[in-house]
Amino acid sequence: MAERTDARTPTGEATGYGWCHWHRGHSQTARLIQIIEQASGPGAGLYACAPCREQRGLTAYSDRP
Repeated sequence: MAERTDARTPTGEATGYGWCHWHRGHSQTARLIQIIEQASGPGAGLYACAPCREQRGLTAYSDRP
């Protein structure tokens, strides 16, 4: 069985560095906000850090009903 290597907070949020597409910089709190699907080829995801999510009223993809 593969061993999990990512660290997670008690709320299940992954920790580590990511890219915030809203302020265009690195972040330790980046979470997936939107999935962009394409007809052919791989899709993409847009991530936002905690301050950008709060300022812009963004909801993490995993927190949506």
